[in-house]
Amino acid sequence: MEGLLRAAGGPAGVGGVLGWLGTRLDAQVAVVSGRGDGPVEVEEATAGFPSAARDGLQELAARVVGGRLASAATTTGGAGGAGSWWLRLERIGSRPPHRVLVVAAERAPDRAESPIASQVCGVLDLLFRARETDAARRGYQRKARQLRLALFQALMAGDPVLARRMSAGDPAGVLETERARVHLLRCAPGDRDRLAQTYQDPSGFHGRALMVRCPVYDEHLICLIPEGDPAGDPGDPGEPLAGALRDLVGANRTYTLGISAVQPLAATAEAYEQARHALAVARTTPNRIAGYEGREPLARLLPPAPAGRWAAGLLRPLDGVPRLAVDITGLALGMPRAGVARFLNLSRTTVGAHVREVESALGMDLHAVRDRAALHLAVSLAARRAESPWATDPQPGAGPGPGDAPRLTDLLETDAARRWARAFWTPLAGEEHHRVRGTLRGWIDANADARRAAQELGLSRTTVTAHLRTAERLLHRDLSASGPGIHDLVHALRISVSRQEADSGHRAQ
Repeated sequence: MEGLLRAAGGPAGVGGVLGWLGTRLDAQVAVVSGRGDGPVEVEEATAGFPSAARDGLQELAARVVGGRLASAATTTGGAGGAGSWWLRLERIGSRPPHRVLVVAAERAPDRAESPIASQVCGVLDLLFRARETDAARRGYQRKARQLRLALFQALMAGDPVLARRMSAGDPAGVLETERARVHLLRCAPGDRDRLAQTYQDPSGFHGRALMVRCPVYDEHLICLIPEGDPAGDPGDPGEPLAGALRDLVGANRTYTLGISAVQPLAATAEAYEQARHALAVARTTPNRIAGYEGREPLARLLPPAPAGRWAAGLLRPLDGVPRLAVDITGLALGMPRAGVARFLNLSRTTVGAHVREVESALGMDLHAVRDRAALHLAVSLAARRAESPWATDPQPGAGPGPGDAPRLTDLLETDAARRWARAFWTPLAGEEHHRVRGTLRGWIDANADARRAAQELGLSRTTVTAHLRTAERLLHRDLSASGPGIHDLVHALRISVSRQEADSGHRAQ
């Protein structure tokens, strides 16, 4: 019995128990299962379990599976003849349909061996129950992850009411608050589920917080945490989970943490974008933690009426494009298309087809960083005047019709845009950053291709990457090729009257 328990507790589990029994009885052993009203199938078996036994036990095994018999015995190929097998069947478990233990021996079974098979059935029942419990637990965790992601997606779409409705009357604590921060933890992909389960409560949430495994970036764990510090200071963790995340970064040298400013729940998408910027900065800080220190976005500073008319004019061709294609393209402005495909559970081919439909309607190439930046600005401006960021109907009294809409260059020549650009370049104004500024210009001219920029600038790719990391730290923006910070860089360069003025950091158009 001691050997049986060791086999049951070993890594092989059911297979180890079958192997132990086969050795003890000098037989081949299998577990078969079915629904009780049809054929049975072998679930697990020792390596030498004979095919003749598989074929010969169908009718009898079906009766044991269905509960009509507790045990049975038979032979195949004629008792005692060459190629014959003695079969003993024992049901496993108390409720049909039962699994069935089948012992196949080349000799007649000894009566003393029957109790051993019965004991093994009890052990196998426990192992199968444990396996089913594990499967149920994994299923619960999978559903909990899916619900948390769905709630976060509703918040990213700016709809806290929908998120509350989706939570079926038992909402996460964060949905009961007005304002929250996004903490974006960069960690090993395999750590994300473990961390989420460590801080998960019985409801499947994380106290008042919400932890979501990012469906786009494999190393990101998104943590939406209610406002805990009235002063809005990211240095005060406020909620216990915020402090726990900081402790995790302190204990793991490969972890980094970006923290957004406090935002209303309806502005979760903006908070997430801020956390991405902060995460890029955190890579170069001593404690690998950074809070968002960005300024007002350009879209909020441009004069509303003319900016709204420009955005409406640019987006008007999308009135005839399916909403799905428009929404997918909106996501592709801030993340890689492969990430959009994972986020929406679509193929990359499907995502590409939707983006091309929008490109065709707008007459744009959204592989070109300058076109992406212009469209991103138009979407941001449209979001200021309508619930849908893609709405194209001008507000009443907004001014002349689309034929009189200003050009983007007109908007970027306004005083507000010039002040924004001056503030943008200030962290890089010193002469010591001359080469970094030149690399940024060359990188954008090369359509955010670091290898091509290196070739055209006569630098190594490592140098280009180092300059980009320096710019991220000083500008407090994520400058990955598909990240949101690149749009600001494009506009800041375009606003600059000349390269000399962009270098100085003191004058902008």
